Amino acid sequence: MSKIKIITDSACDIPAEFERAHENLQILPIPVTIDGKGYYERRDFDPWQFYELLHQAKEFPSTSHITNVQFVEAYLQAAEEGYTSIIVITITSRGSNMFQAASMAKEMFFSEHPQYRDKIELHVLDSGTYTVGYGYAIEKAMDMIQAGKDTDQIVPWLEEYFARVEIYFAVFTLEYAKKSGRISAAAGFVGDVLGLRPIISIIDGETKIVEKVRGDKNVPGRLADWYLKRSTDPNFQYCTVIGEAVEFVKPFHQAMEQRVGYPPYLSYQVGASIAMNSGPKVLAFIVLGEDRRKK
Repeated sequence: MSKIKIITDSACDIPAEFERAHENLQILPIPVTIDGKGYYERRDFDPWQFYELLHQAKEFPSTSHITNVQFVEAYLQAAEEGYTSIIVITITSRGSNMFQAASMAKEMFFSEHPQYRDKIELHVLDSGTYTVGYGYAIEKAMDMIQAGKDTDQIVPWLEEYFARVEIYFAVFTLEYAKKSGRISAAAGFVGDVLGLRPIISIIDGETKIVEKVRGDKNVPGRLADWYLKRSTDPNFQYCTVIGEAVEFVKPFHQAMEQRVGYPPYLSYQVGASIAMNSGPKVLAFIVLGEDRRKK
């Protein structure tokens, strides 16, 4: 049986306690620059500390992708620790160069360390999504590893999941989205002054405004309605993402439970890499739709 390690980037937003409990999971921190000072996500601040830094920043923060050299170092460390299979899962390639760097690092690793070419299998997967969209998949893959599943079962499961997962999120201001330019659907939205809040989908890394909701208090229920519109799996253990919109978290979770019939399996706190683009005042969920590979 293979000894399997999963490597990912910090935009997955997996809780720190889950990472600490799994020695065969490595989350590489994304570099963040705020007012000229360099930080590493997860290492130098937690989500709530980042929200405070974000609000105080004089200039809009920026991120850098994890380099191919850093990925090579991570692969080598895994090899030296005796892992025979490495699964690398990155944030969507449409929002970052992380997947390209991890893929290039695979070639570099085997070129620089040919002794591992026939000893290690290395899979690099583009999640096509953000935050809990792939954080959840990683947690389930870790469960599969613990259950004795091998990569010939885990990797196809991940590929199918990434071909079906969809994110729907609501933000209470598009200030950050417009500044970052990363959420293309926000560019032409002018509803802030009218009290309109957008519900945005993320499918295969592409963003689209699917509804405009009038009034903050109506957002949790209308967002939850989209789960029923998009779900194709009544047994899916859906997950949510929350930020600093604390007054809407309970109504959101209540609305989701009323519609789905059970509470979220997981609820993530949105981290720095995502919050600086969406803003920290965000609500989101993931749902499994149709398999887009069949279209």
